Amino acid sequence: MVGDTFPVGCAWSDRIVFHEFFADNPDSRVPQYQTRAGVYEEGCGLDKVHLSWGHDEYLYHVVKHHLPEESLYMIRYHSYPAHREGEYTHLMNDRDRDMFRWVRAFNPYDLYTKSHERPNVNQLRPFYEDLIAEYFPGQLRW
Repeated sequence: MVGDTFPVGCAWSDRIVFHEFFADNPDSRVPQYQTRAGVYEEGCGLDKVHLSWGHDEYLYHVVKHHLPEESLYMIRYHSYPAHREGEYTHLMNDRDRDMFRWVRAFNPYDLYTKSHERPNVNQLRPFYEDLIAEYFPGQLRW
């Protein structure tokens, strides 16, 4: 699924991008997955919730041992419908609610900064190479 990251094992929000295609998902016929909390307990914390597999979750697993927790929240949940739609907040605990301020702070730099002009890669490369070297080892475990 391309688009929003969302919990699996509980009811899907109709605010998830392309949610209309979920009708073809076999999970839509599992009654336990169609309830608000599904297989989870309300307030359990997002660290106990299984998420759909997409670019957010993939990158999170690649970098989770290298970046501060605030950065990991921005990566893992930037496409999660909670920060802009208020969805799935019933699964969050106090730590998640506090950390989501970082997700909301990152949001304007994610979706709303695209440009029709191509960036000058040669000009930008040194800045990003230095930034990457600051946080990551020379070789990542993929």
